[in-house]
Formats: sequence, C-alpha cells, structure tokens
Amino acid sequence: MSDISETLADAFGEETDADTAQTAAENVASFAEQYDEDLTADAVLETFEEAPYDGFERRFNWLVGELAAANEDCTDSREFRIGGFGDLAADPETGA
Repeated sequence: MSDISETLADAFGEETDADTAQTAAENVASFAEQYDEDLTADAVLETFEEAPYDGFERRFNWLVGELAAANEDCTDSREFRIGGFGDLAADPETGA
C-alpha cells in the first residue's frame, strides 16, 4: 500500500466504514498514479473538507470530480468514484 493510500485510509476511516475507506483511498492512489504523481494526502483531505455535501460517498465522489477537473488529462473520473462506472454507465471499453 502506498503512503498516500495508507494515510487516506486512516483519515477516511474516521468518516465511514473500513472497507469503504480502503476502497476510497486506493481509488485516490490510482488516480494519483495515472494522472497526478505530485498529489498529496494533505491536498486530498483539504479538498475533501470543502465538499458541499453530506454523506461520505457523495463527498468522496465530489472530491474525485474536483481532482479530475483540475487535471486536463483526466476526462472521465467515474472509475475512481465509489461504485465505479455503475450498472447504467456505458461500457468504458466500447470505442476504445
């Protein structure tokens, strides 16, 4: 587990159950690996605290959207959100 993932899992664990916290932390670590190697746990947590929603999953999904919006290379952040693409989403492999 990477440092960012470990730090975020601990912090998110204060907001939600351990499994969801771990998934969320791993999703952010994946995002960082693919799109923003300089992303820090502190920056993620600061942004997370600004979320205008209640409930961990909504706040986390907002966070992922903010991270993606700040990175011009990430055009689809759904894979990093809690729940991923979802059952009703288009197949991400179609047209690839």
